[in-house]
Amino acid sequence: YGTRYGASIRKVVKKIEISQHQKYMCDFCGKVAVKRVSMGIWFCRASNCQKTIAGGAWQKTTASAMTVKQTINRLRKMQLETAD
Repeated sequence: YGTRYGASIRKVVKKIEISQHQKYMCDFCGKVAVKRVSMGIWFCRASNCQKTIAGGAWQKTTASAMTVKQTINRLRKMQLETAD
């Protein structure tokens, strides 16, 4: 980028590029082998897994997806407790 665009924007872009190029842990096989294929498409490169996962554009999971997952788990737990 050189001296163009400003320091704060370059820092934000660097953070996004690092997070999108790193490997993430697979929810199915537990190995750190999930890489970004394209925007929102993630693929586990473990030889025994090979699963395609839908996720965030730059990170495998987004903050809102984690909130929804926690809420669903909490409601499911409450439903199981009332059923007993």
